[in-house]
Formats: sequence, C-alpha cells, structure tokens
Amino acid sequence: MTGTASEVHISDVQQKYPPRAAVISWIFFAWAAEPFFTLITTFVFAPYFATHVATDPARGQALWGFATAASGLVIALLSPALGAIADASGHRKPWIAAFGALLVIGSSLMWFARPGDPGTIPVLLVAYGIASIGVEFALVFNNSMMPTLVPPNRIGRLSGTGWAIGYVGGILSLVLVLGFLAASPQDGYTLFGFKPLFGLDPLTHQGDRITGPLTAIWFMVFALPMFVFTPDYPAKRAIREGLQEGMVELKQTLRELPKQKSIAAFLLANMIYTDALVSLFAFGGIYAAGTFGWNTIQIGTFGIILAIAGTFGAWLGGKLDDKLGPKRVIAGSMLVLLFAIIAILMVDKDRIFFVSVAPPTPNGPLFSAAAERAYLVLGCLIGMAGGPLQAASRSLLIRMAPRDRITQYFGLFALTGKITSFAGPLLIGIVTAVTMSQRAGMAVLVLFFVAGLALLARVR
Repeated sequence: MTGTASEVHISDVQQKYPPRAAVISWIFFAWAAEPFFTLITTFVFAPYFATHVATDPARGQALWGFATAASGLVIALLSPALGAIADASGHRKPWIAAFGALLVIGSSLMWFARPGDPGTIPVLLVAYGIASIGVEFALVFNNSMMPTLVPPNRIGRLSGTGWAIGYVGGILSLVLVLGFLAASPQDGYTLFGFKPLFGLDPLTHQGDRITGPLTAIWFMVFALPMFVFTPDYPAKRAIREGLQEGMVELKQTLRELPKQKSIAAFLLANMIYTDALVSLFAFGGIYAAGTFGWNTIQIGTFGIILAIAGTFGAWLGGKLDDKLGPKRVIAGSMLVLLFAIIAILMVDKDRIFFVSVAPPTPNGPLFSAAAERAYLVLGCLIGMAGGPLQAASRSLLIRMAPRDRITQYFGLFALTGKITSFAGPLLIGIVTAVTMSQRAGMAVLVLFFVAGLALLARVR
C-alpha cells in the first residue's frame, strides 16, 4: 500500500449501501450495549458499590477509579493493533462476538456484590474490568462498520441517531430496574410502588445487584439483529496473515500520522476531552450519592432524566453535525460541559454557588431541596452535551480517516480515548483519597476540558 492510501477518503469511493433493516440493526447495537454504561458504570451499580460494598463512599470512589483506570489502559494499548488486524483480515462480527462474551461474563458476576462484604471487592473490580474491556472493544469494531452503511453526507445523522437510540435503551433499562426490580430498603417498594419482581430482597440490595445479569441478558437479546441483518466486511485474509499484514500497516499509519497534523491534533484533543467526559459520567452518580445521600431510586431517576436530555441532545447534534460540521458541534458541546462541571462544583447540599439553602430532608419528597434541583438542571446540560460530543467525534473521524484503514483509525481513536483514560479516574481517585473530598477529586476535570478545547482549535 503506497502513501497515497492515506489520502483516499470515503467521499471518493462509490458503493452500494445495504437496506434500511441492516442500518436499523446496526443502530440497535448501541441500544444493546448502553445498559452497561447506564446501569453499571453510572447510575446504579457504581454508586451502590461505593456506598454499600466499600467501607465508605470516598474509598469506594477511589477503588472504582483505579479499576476504571486499569481497564482503560488495557483498552488503549490493544485497540490500534486489533483494529489493524481487523482491517487486514476483513471480518468484524467475530471480534464483536468474542468481546461481547467478555461483557456478558463480567457483567453477570456483579450479582455477587453483597453489601458490607469487602471480601468481594477484588472479584468485583476484576469483573468490572473484564466487562469494560469487552464492551469497549466490541464498540470499536462496531463503529468501524459505519462507512459501509450510509453515504458520507449522512454519517453525522447516523452517528447521532445511534447515540440517541442508545440513550433510549439506557432509559428503558433504568425504568425497568427502578420501577420493577430495585426497591427502597426503608419501605420495600420500587419507584412505581410495587414489590420487586422475582422476590428480590431490598435489604441485601438484590435490585442493585441484578443490574449485572440484566445487562448481560439485554446485550445478548438486542445485539442479535446486528449479527443477523447487518452485512459484515468481506474476508480478506486468514487471521494469522491478517495479524502480520495488520501490524505492518499499523506501523506505516503511525509513521505517517505526524505528517497529518490536523487528524493528529484531533486525536490528541479526543484523548483529553474523552477522558474528562468518561470520568464525569462515571463519577456523577457516585458524587451525587456522597453529596446528597441519594439512594438507588433517586440516582436512577436522575439518570432517566439525564438520558432523556441526552437522547434529545444526540438527535439534535446529529442534524447540526451534517449542517454545521462536526468540529463546531464538538466545540459547542465542550463549552456547555465546562460550564456545567464548574457550576456543579459550586453546589452543595446546603449551598448553591454562594447562597445558603435548606438542605435535603431525610426521606423527603424526590428532589425537593433547591440544591438537588440545581444539580438536576446541571446534569441535564451534561446529558444534552455529552451525546453530541461523542457522536460528532465519531463522525469527524470518519470524515478525516482513510477508508481502507478505517478500523485502524477507530483503534487509534479508542487508543486516544483510552490511553490516558486512566488519568482522569486515577487523578480523581488520588485527589479524593488524599483530601477525602469528593468535590476536590471532581475539580480536576475542569483542566481536562480546557485542554481539550485548546487542542481542538488546531484541527482544520
């Protein structure tokens, strides 16, 4: 392959695209994977782990941060090589199936997270790492299928729609958990006023723990249409030959990357702001649990509202992407996120910015305190901006990357999204552990968003 291959873009290639059923089935892969992020990493299991499995919320946040950092480092180091091998060998679905199996196994083990049992912590953190690696690698290969599904001028809309549908899947999985499975330990009833299904015990938090097996079952059911209806890349080489050829092409891509200053600047910017965004989502529920004392139902309701905001944001962002361009959507999203995180750091249970307010009443009405409502509004801003930021980043990469090396570049995209992804959680964990302050730990994210904006300005 000559150096000119790096100049071949999607728009230069004419091809036939698959029917609508194939596209819809691909979109539903986001629906299938989203409960891992919604239920486990953000709104239900992670806060449960920090507040009920770990000895105290600050230590729980620190441990979760260290586990997130470790899995992120593994993902970062292996993504480019796996992407290069996939480009050389052709098929994507076998890789998606293999890594999907890791997601299923790791998530299922979350059931064993008994409250007040620190002895289960090492196994849980390993299981979480396995599931994280599985879902992230599966998404790398799934993302690389996008250029074969729609014309270049519809990539932004496809990317935004995928994120929006993923958010809807997250919403429904949260509604299922909060409305029918997870009950308050105080009264034994779910958000909808029902006794938990399957006899789940509120006192041992089985409604929180069931999110792991539910995530596994959800993925197996809703990922199936993609395997059945969405066409795969044709086979090129055997895996062994693909391994050799892929590594040769990856080395060539890495040698050429410094010459492609714009895409290099974008990948570097993506490295910084993705780290901040992932950390913000990962610790938002934990932070709320520690600041306001929210339980699973309160955090989950907060998550539903955020996901609804994220659905609208991702859908609107996809339209703005095709109209204004992905770079402007990314920049605008980051400005909103930067404002929101600074504002959140100035909200406490008895204070909004510099104004004292009445703290939440124990066992009071949902979000009755002014500080809780302020956090809710700011969370909605984060939800609305987070979807477009991620969707437009995926779209911008597809517009800039050479078509014949698209999975390599998605591997580099995952690399830059993960190589320092341990840095955000690690810094949050270290600062939180040293200061014993969740607010101080979250403050490091401001620096990440500022740096991401500065680097994005260099992308042409």
